[in-house]
Amino acid sequence: MNPSPASAASMPPPAPIQQLHHYAYRARDAEETRHFYEDILGLPLYHIIQSDHVPSTGEYCPYTHFFFRLQDGSFIAFFDLGDDEAALPSPNTPLWVNHIAFRLNSMTELENMKARLQAHGIEVIGVTDHHIFKSIYFFDPNGVRLELSAQVADEFQMLKESTTAHARLNDWTARKAQWRQDRASGKAPTTLKPPVNDRPEVAERAAAQPKKA
Repeated sequence: MNPSPASAASMPPPAPIQQLHHYAYRARDAEETRHFYEDILGLPLYHIIQSDHVPSTGEYCPYTHFFFRLQDGSFIAFFDLGDDEAALPSPNTPLWVNHIAFRLNSMTELENMKARLQAHGIEVIGVTDHHIFKSIYFFDPNGVRLELSAQVADEFQMLKESTTAHARLNDWTARKAQWRQDRASGKAPTTLKPPVNDRPEVAERAAAQPKKA
């Protein structure tokens, strides 16, 4: 329910959100996850909470909740629910969509981390060029897709990008509204393609690859 204009005008402004506090995921096993994040990625284990009831809902569900600290003071956290089960992938979402990305300071650090991960037997995709940053991708023991990124664009380029973001999103929203109407009448494809391809080189590489039999 949206507030009335009068009540919205009397609300305090949004508080300045300072930084990410933490992401939380389900872990199959706490020690397996600790080894990956602390021993391989170098994120120190910082905090543990254990209980048998969930504070926010009151439901019974024993858990060990543990946190790894990043350099900026934020965390990635996990819940070991004591049943040796990992989270199942979403049935309607490709595995590459949901992921968490961490920033490194340089391309040298990115290349070094790729070598370190591979030395531990972890499959790594990349280095992938995203124009404004470059990344590598891999999975943790729980099936969480992770990305390590190094920024290559300067602040001027990033500021320039920000000046067109709203207009581009508004265009997408308008096109999607029309697509919904057309789909309801059977006149639209099942998915809507964006009007611009910012990564044409990826499509070109895919077209150049030999077709599988």
